[in-house]
Amino acid sequence: MMDVLPGDDLFDGIQKKASFKRGIYNITLDTFRMIKSILSEMALEYRTKYRNEPTVIPFEFIDKGEFEAELKFGGDVLVFIMHTNVFEFSREHEVMKTSYVKEDPNRSYSGLIMIFNFLADSFKYNRENDLGYLIGRIFINNESHYFIEGKREIGQLFNNFQSSVMNRESARKIIESAIRYTINFDLLTPPYENMKEVTVADMQMTLDNMKIVTGKRLGFRFQGDHDEFKS
Repeated sequence: MMDVLPGDDLFDGIQKKASFKRGIYNITLDTFRMIKSILSEMALEYRTKYRNEPTVIPFEFIDKGEFEAELKFGGDVLVFIMHTNVFEFSREHEVMKTSYVKEDPNRSYSGLIMIFNFLADSFKYNRENDLGYLIGRIFINNESHYFIEGKREIGQLFNNFQSSVMNRESARKIIESAIRYTINFDLLTPPYENMKEVTVADMQMTLDNMKIVTGKRLGFRFQGDHDEFKS
């Protein structure tokens, strides 16, 4: 591991490790910029394909800044967020057991890009209590190798850290898989028991701001949903 050990020159150690992490950060940022470029291209492709249609379902890319982007389509929004820090995996993580990382432990240091799914109406009507859904986490190391922890096919298709190299083709496949997963991930009716009682205060609010939480899986919390999660 790239640790600063007793006996090492402290300042050299700081410089070495910080430079190493900065390199990973730059690779991750370049990847995120590439993802935003692909999202923009896909939105243009969609508009071009349906330019003569009288009524077209929206498919819109929105650049939210250096570390955030949105893709709106149908009734859904995919939110792409790049974390600005570099991470190391715990010793128990499956990545640490691969021959790829054992050959060079520094390969386990990774940047992080997250993909969330929200309902479009949650933003449109400012429903602050609605739930988002983390459907994938992209980890990218100093060699531009990547793997994904994610839901169903997303995690299953992109989990070979040793052979998966991030480029424009692989980024496009990841985005397309996230879109397909989202399309097939339908909104469920909330349980009746959770909806049968409503306070007067809630009822007096406008529909836009009612405190009735909506999400594709009501009450979803990512860390508790292990059945569909693949490390």
